[in-house]
Amino acid sequence: MRVFVLNTGRCGSVTLARACEELTNYTVGHESRARRVGDDRLDYPDQHIEIDNRLSWFLGELDERYGAEPLYVHLRRDPLQVARSFARRWENGNPAGVINAFAGALVIRPQPWPGEQRLEVCRFYVRTVTANIEAFLADKPHQMTVWLDEAEEWFPQLWERIGGEGDADAALKRFEVQHNAS
Repeated sequence: MRVFVLNTGRCGSVTLARACEELTNYTVGHESRARRVGDDRLDYPDQHIEIDNRLSWFLGELDERYGAEPLYVHLRRDPLQVARSFARRWENGNPAGVINAFAGALVIRPQPWPGEQRLEVCRFYVRTVTANIEAFLADKPHQMTVWLDEAEEWFPQLWERIGGEGDADAALKRFEVQHNAS
């Protein structure tokens, strides 16, 4: 079984990846193939959990390749908190950052965005990606939508659903640590 965790980014994806590292019967990757192109970009092995916010831009190809077989998990966090986190990282010097790509190329803007408009651009990004994921999941039989701040409730269900083996208690404790904070 493959598990694809779809998300906007800035929503606890690194934390979830760290928790999943406690699984002994799955490999886990966080943006593990993000630098690859073509068929290689989405070539994930069986018994693998991939957590990658950029998968939201490859949903058509993901569907063609894997269809309804995987478990798709939509990892969510309060949309305003996500947008604010992206806004804080706007000028972190990473030209490959997803918010920079969205704000400069998907929303065509040849000039830099003024500071007072950046939060709205980030909110638009979060709404867009969330809508893409929700539309993709509409016909998927194996899916779950989870909220970062409710991990104590849903993570044990995820563990059971995938037949997880390993230290489930240690995995759940990983949610007590904030990773990749802005």
